[in-house]
This record gives sequence, C-alpha cells and structure tokens, in this order.
Amino acid sequence: MKKNNIFQLVVIFAVAIFALTNCSSFAQKSKQKQPEVKVSLNAYSFNDLLSAKHQKDKQPLYTLFNLMDWCASQKIEAIDLTGYYFPGYPEVPSDEYIAQLRNKAKQLGIVITGTGIRNNFASPDPAVRAADVELAKKWVVVASKLGAPVLRVFAGEIPKGYEDKWDEVAEWMIDAYKQCAVEGEKYGVKIGIQNHGDMLQSAEQCLKVLKGVDSKWAGLIVDTGNFKTTDPYVDIEITAPYAVNWQIKESAFGIGSPIRTDLERLMEIFKRTGVKGYFPIETILLKGIQYDPFVLVPDLINELNIARDKVYK
Repeated sequence: MKKNNIFQLVVIFAVAIFALTNCSSFAQKSKQKQPEVKVSLNAYSFNDLLSAKHQKDKQPLYTLFNLMDWCASQKIEAIDLTGYYFPGYPEVPSDEYIAQLRNKAKQLGIVITGTGIRNNFASPDPAVRAADVELAKKWVVVASKLGAPVLRVFAGEIPKGYEDKWDEVAEWMIDAYKQCAVEGEKYGVKIGIQNHGDMLQSAEQCLKVLKGVDSKWAGLIVDTGNFKTTDPYVDIEITAPYAVNWQIKESAFGIGSPIRTDLERLMEIFKRTGVKGYFPIETILLKGIQYDPFVLVPDLINELNIARDKVYK
C-alpha cells in the first residue's frame, strides 16, 4: 500500500475516534445537565378561563388543547390535566376525546403527569362516600387511558359535629382510599391523596392516613400551600419522600397570603430528600395582585428555575 493511502487511513481513523469520543462526552454532559427537578403546570392555574363558556352556544372559551399549545410555546414540558375541564365532568369523557388529548400531548412532546377529581371521603353519609369511590374508580380508568400515572383525590372538609373526632372520620377516608388503591393497582395508576387544608392539614395527619391505607398504589400529592401549621416547610420535608405528585404554590401559607414561598428553601428540601421528576405549579390568587395566569405562570416557573439552578449548581 502506498504511503499516501496509509496516511489517509490513519487520518480517517483518528477523526472517527475523535468524533466518537466527543459525541460520547457530549451525550454524557447533556445527560448530566438534565435537571432533577422539572417545573411543570397544573391546569387549575387556568381555572377561570377553562371554566368560562361562550354566551351563545355554552361551549368552552378555552380548552385543554389550547392550554397544551400554550405550554408548548412556553417550553413547559409536562401538565396535570385536571378532570373538571373535561367535557361533561364528572361523567367520564369518551375514548375518542381521551385519545385526542393523549395524541395532542405526544405531538407536542408534553408529558401528562396526572389528573384529578372532586370528592368527599369525609362525609358522614356512607352513600356520599360510596358514590365518590365509584367516581374515583371510573377516573382511574380515564387516567390509565390518558397515560397519566396519578389520580388526585381529596379527603373532604371536616364535617359539622366531628371537629373533635378526627380519628373517626379518618377511618372513613382510609377505607375509601383503600378501595381506590385496589382499583389503581388494576390499571397501573397511583392514588394521590392531597393535603388540601381540609381533613388533612399536617404531615402527621397525612402519614397517619397513608399508613392506614398501606398500599404502594397510594401516595401523597404534596400541596406546598395547604399545610395549616406554624412552619409548613417542616411538613413539606416530612411528606416529600411519600409524594407521587406535587402542587407548588406561590405562598406556603395559603390562598390570600402575601408571604411568598421561599423557593430556595423549597429547592433545598427537594435536594435533601432526593425527590426528582416533574413538579407542577398551581398559581393562586394573592391579595393586591391582578390574576393573569399568562403572566403569573411563566413568572413563577422562571423564579423556581432560578432557585433550582442556584441550589443544584
């Protein structure tokens, strides 16, 4: 073989090795740069708009399809599609509609991280609880068809006359959650129990209920704005390891509080507890601020990303 040919082969081989090495290095760097905490959206942030209807034909002014398009334009990677905004809720939507939503999300590259219903498992009326268990079971199937890994359910308000009987009411809730978890296991959907400032106001109460349910198909939706305790950050940290989904709020002290969430402290909790994945935000109404989700949602996401990058640097 001529010297020139040998030289050319050596050069080609060296270039190939360099390219492979650098591609591997780039892939590793890209993988390393993927954030452990990905800020996403809960559709309830757009509640007023998604609930509004045209005066003439009573059709929605704004739909979940519109919202997903907006998410894509904002580079929001994931969304919780709250059940209230599906046509005919609380009745389950058609398979065609579910497929359209799922396909839309896939087309846009958006992950559906959960859905949720309204229910009352704290009602003293067994018929009310039984009806809501059946509702939850139906929406477990909807979640499965959507490809949503979690169905969010509530506890319910403290019933009148039971203000000092928390344990008794908790047993009703636990029984209902157990039935839901059995159904969730059938369809590969976890039941997410949310602390909503109702029967569940503290980490201690959440964990008592979760222990009572005793199922790997049940976990917590940790709502950072609804622990009714002196220091909600303590409760957030205690419950974080049990979370199957989240709701990140602008204030840790509930709707109407002017005290903004300490986002760096929140990220430090995430880092210490090792939680990862998608963290949906749910913007809420604060005093003195005009509510516009098209402004408030990107602002909160940006603030959370800045806090995350600082803590996880």
